[in-house]
Amino acid sequence: MNTSPIIALDFDSAEKTFDFLHSFDGGLNVKVGMQLYYKEGPSIVARLKDQGYDVFLDLKLHDIPNTVKSSMEVLAGMGANLVNVHAAGGKTMMEAALEGLDKGTPMGKNRPSLIAVTQLTSTDEQQVRKEQLIEVSLQQSVLHYGQLSKEAGLDGVVCSVHEAAVLTDVCGKEFFKVTPGIRLADGGAHDQKRIATPEEARLAGSTHIVVGRAITGANDPLAAYNIINAQWKGAK
Repeated sequence: MNTSPIIALDFDSAEKTFDFLHSFDGGLNVKVGMQLYYKEGPSIVARLKDQGYDVFLDLKLHDIPNTVKSSMEVLAGMGANLVNVHAAGGKTMMEAALEGLDKGTPMGKNRPSLIAVTQLTSTDEQQVRKEQLIEVSLQQSVLHYGQLSKEAGLDGVVCSVHEAAVLTDVCGKEFFKVTPGIRLADGGAHDQKRIATPEEARLAGSTHIVVGRAITGANDPLAAYNIINAQWKGAK
């Protein structure tokens, strides 16, 4: 998957998805999340790939290791470029996920990159302490999950921009830091709590950014994408 912004296709049908994409050129990075996947199934991934899109299949697997391994073996054959699990499932589960991907990737094809969700960008310090009963700080929790993911052999993590720099220091520059919660400076936070602009993400060391409503909810989605892409790539 290239480093252009990943557009979150948070639609409830293939029809709405391709209506939205009609004004864009092919070759974009797009994210298929649970809503769209549960409605359309594997066919939505195939259709997007056939039209030249790189696909982040965002299903956030979290189960016992054998179940995740078997599921990843199936997902590997769909052609997605990037898939994910929850790091909270543990190192053994993440290793099993990687094993399933290796086993399920068709001969001659590249294995999908695998990343782990650390803490959701809708999570704040209070939730970590009071609801998850984690005694360390939110940043320390993300860092721990990042290190665990790297030890398991994964390609990177999902994190907020606010942890990208420290994860680069600990896990390396090439370790994926896929960061949702991206907004333009005058955009709303919606249900995200740890947000940032494309420029802030670039300066912090994010390797990929995921952008949803700032593009899909814009009056002119293509213009919004171009602005975000320019800020992300540091255009003057």
